[in-house]
Amino acid sequence: MVLCASASYIAVPAAMRMTVPEANPSLYISSALGVTFPFNIIVGIPLYMALVRAVLPAPA
Repeated sequence: MVLCASASYIAVPAAMRMTVPEANPSLYISSALGVTFPFNIIVGIPLYMALVRAVLPAPA
């Protein structure tokens, strides 16, 4: 789940390079990391763990 949520780290540079070739790579790469990394740490991981616990109950 974390890898799927982190796909923007890979997708954003490629998409920005294709759509806006004159864009500054240091800005869009750092903004992708600056937004998605804290979100994954603060919201994502607890949410993913709750989903895993709901789908896979603890062994008895």
